[in-house]
This record gives sequence, structure tokens and C-alpha cells, in this order.
Amino acid sequence: MKSVLLLLGICGTIPFLSGCWDRVEITDLAIVTAAAIDKKDNNQIELSVQVFIPSSISSGGGGQGGSSQGGGDVTTLVRYEKGSNISDALSKLQSKLPRKIFWGHCKVFVFGEQLAKEGIQEQLDFLLRHPQPREKANMYVSKGEARPILESLPPLENYSGEVLRELSDLHIGMLVTMQDLDEMLTGRPQAAAIPIVKILPPGKGQKKLQGIPYIVGTAVFKKDKMTGTMTEKETRGLLWLRDEVESYTVTFQPKGVKGKISLSPVSAKVKIIPQIINEKWKLLVKINTDGAVIQNGTNLNLSNPKSLKAAERAYQTDIEKRIEMAFLHIQQKKADILGLGKDFYRKYPKQFNKVDNHWDEIFAEMEVEVDVAAHIRRQGYINKSAGLSEKEVKDK
Repeated sequence: MKSVLLLLGICGTIPFLSGCWDRVEITDLAIVTAAAIDKKDNNQIELSVQVFIPSSISSGGGGQGGSSQGGGDVTTLVRYEKGSNISDALSKLQSKLPRKIFWGHCKVFVFGEQLAKEGIQEQLDFLLRHPQPREKANMYVSKGEARPILESLPPLENYSGEVLRELSDLHIGMLVTMQDLDEMLTGRPQAAAIPIVKILPPGKGQKKLQGIPYIVGTAVFKKDKMTGTMTEKETRGLLWLRDEVESYTVTFQPKGVKGKISLSPVSAKVKIIPQIINEKWKLLVKINTDGAVIQNGTNLNLSNPKSLKAAERAYQTDIEKRIEMAFLHIQQKKADILGLGKDFYRKYPKQFNKVDNHWDEIFAEMEVEVDVAAHIRRQGYINKSAGLSEKEVKDK
């Protein structure tokens, strides 16, 4: 009797089991690889999505990567629609696609320049609330409108979104994820920085859409609005301050010498030390870096200790100038994109609480001391510059 009741109980619960009732087959999904958000007239938001084309793989288009050089099929298509906000634009956009839009594989989001200047808070709110977009997706600001970034067909990669992701992984500029951006904007300074991208014009004989997107600097945000930009050189200094120098070549000219020396930093340790001395707020930046010579365009013999010392001094000066230039820029914008307020709060909580309401002014007037210890550990097997005779080589 007990066995019969147990069997009836099991059979009775089967209809209430959920199973996979809400599953969506992958063949019914429009997989978004990158998205762009622009501000249009009449306060309209334009949402553009770069959607993967599954048939391009079976037809061999995946090998062509969207390049028109071989006449192969492209691997993505771009669709866009306007609305009063992203949600409205997305609902209209869905009506143009026969498959359900899926954000789970979207690794790139690009904000248009006009939208960035007017504020990205509403757009970021949608991306963080929606369950599908990845918090590890990379964020960018475009020079001009963002949609052309998605529409470009780069020859070397399958689609433009992949180009931007690869450049960020190489640390050509800043690497900022959606989570990083949210943390910066919700932190005490409420300041952020996002890499700026634009399209490199197509080469001779290439089609109009074959331009390649690349990183050209950094957009500086105060709260949710873009207040200015930093050049590539200033961005390099910012990367030193953030301890994100990687795959980076430093080129400098020693004093009183013709030609330049290029080094590839093999290691860099950055230490930022907040200080309050005699009620004056100060920041000490200590950097210890080692570089290896990859090109010597001077007539210095780097195997000579005096020549090597002169090259190291020039190396040190170059790094100091880059850092000071970057820090001066963000001070002028009163944008603590380094999150120094958090560092000062940890070390001096009582003093910081007193100036919390006007931290921007304290940050803008803060004294900065940069202490760089730069060393050239490997001069290479060729100590003198290649192509010069012994008489032309100098031991400084």
C-alpha cells in the first residue's frame, strides 16, 4: 500500500516540474557581438547592434572575416533603431530581427561622443539592470557617432568589435570594463576614464567600410558626463599611474646626443603613497622600472657605465614628464579618475571626512612628487649602434 501511495505521489508531482520550459534554441537567437549607443535629434536614443551571422561559418565566410579582399561573406550585420530610451529602441529593434536578441556574448559597448557629453547614466543603468550583458564587457567612447565603428569591416579580424577587444587586451590604451566604469562613477570621486576610438581610413584600393577602429586616447568623465579628453601621450602617463604598463615601448633622446634610444619595459612596480604634511595634502608616486634596449639610434656605447647612466637619466626624465603631464590634466579637470580619494580615506579617515564635500578642490591643488628609479638591465649583444665605426662611437 505504501509503495502504491509513493508511486501516486511521484506521478502527481511530475506535471509541476519546470524542466526546460523556458529554453530558447541557439538557432532562435540573434547573438550580439558589439553594441553602439548614440544620441539623436529630439532627445532620441539610437541603439545599434552588431549581430553574428551563423550561416557565414557554413558558407566559408568565417575564413574571410568580413574582408572584401577575397570577396568572402561578412560574418556580422548591423541593425539599428531609435527610441525614447534604450529599452524603447530595443523593442523596436527586435521587430526588425527574426531571432530573439541575445546579449550574453556582447563584449564591446561604444557610446557616441554627443551622448557621452550629455550623460550616460540612463544607458549604464539599463546595461547593469539587464541580466544578459556581461559586466566584463569593454566600454569605449567614439569620436563622433558610434554606429560607424560597428559598420566598419576590418581586414584582419572577423568584425570590428573583435578589433577593439584585441587592442584593449594589448593595453594599447586603458582597459575599462562595465564593472570598472560602474565602480568609478559610484565611488567617492565620481570620476571615470574610458578609451576613445575612431576609424582609421581605409587604405588605397580598399572599400569605404574597410577602415579599422583604433584607440586614440582617453575620455575623462566627471560623474556621468564627458568633460574632456586625454591624448595618447597623456594616456601613457595615466597607465603608469594605474600600474597598467604592458607591451609598451619608451623612446627618448639622451641630453646632448643626436638620435634616440628605444626600450621595452620588462617590469614596472608602481607605489602610490598618500601624505598629509603640515596640513598639506601630497601624493608621492614611486616607480621602479627595468628596460631592455631594442634600438639604439645614437652613437653612445651603452656598455660604458657613463653612457649607460646618461641613457638611464633620460629614461627616468621621460617617464616623469609623462606622469606629470597626465596628472596635471586630470587635476585641471578636477576628475580623480585614479580613485585617490579612496587611498587617502584609508590612511587618513578623520582628515578625509572633513574635506569629503570639497575633495575636488583638494585634489586639484594637491602637490605631486614623482620618484622614478629607471634602469637599463639589458643593452643587447650589440653594445654600440649598428652601422657605426669604432671612431664614431662615443663613451660619454
